[in-house]
Amino acid sequence: MADDKEMSMADRRAVLIPGRGYDTRYPLFLYLGEALRRVGFGLHGISWQVPEHFDIDTIGRWVCDQVAPTLNERTDLLVGKSLGTLAAPLAAGRGLPAVWLTPLLHRGDVVDALRGATAPFILVGGTADSSWDGGVARRLTPHVLEIPGADHALMVPGPLARSAEALGQVCTVVEDFVR
Repeated sequence: MADDKEMSMADRRAVLIPGRGYDTRYPLFLYLGEALRRVGFGLHGISWQVPEHFDIDTIGRWVCDQVAPTLNERTDLLVGKSLGTLAAPLAAGRGLPAVWLTPLLHRGDVVDALRGATAPFILVGGTADSSWDGGVARRLTPHVLEIPGADHALMVPGPLARSAEALGQVCTVVEDFVR
């Protein structure tokens, strides 16, 4: 991700929050990071080792404990994937705009945090993802990208070029959102 010199030259700062098995070096973050850099963001990517046997009821606290120390007065945007969307209470509590990729909309704590957010956020998910609920997403925010047939990695069936097109859609809506 960005080094200190690059971050000091950026106007804004985005914190990238991984998923359980989707690291910030994976395609969504790689391309979104480049898109964000091009519009003036410095990046801070979080790396973590999710506990192998975590408690589903307390993992949200663990996520927030990992993310909170990375936030400072220069943080302007959170970008979280899947498990990383459990940091939604931090975004809501600090009034930070956010991009939530494949948010865990089947979890009440995530939906409640999103419902309480005062800053704008975008939700990106696919219709073949069991964690996604397009109806809930559209009730929470006008900023929704729903990709037909996309799974939890936002991959779609068929030729790989279709998944690359979906990745391009994600980048475009995020670029438009942060402008």
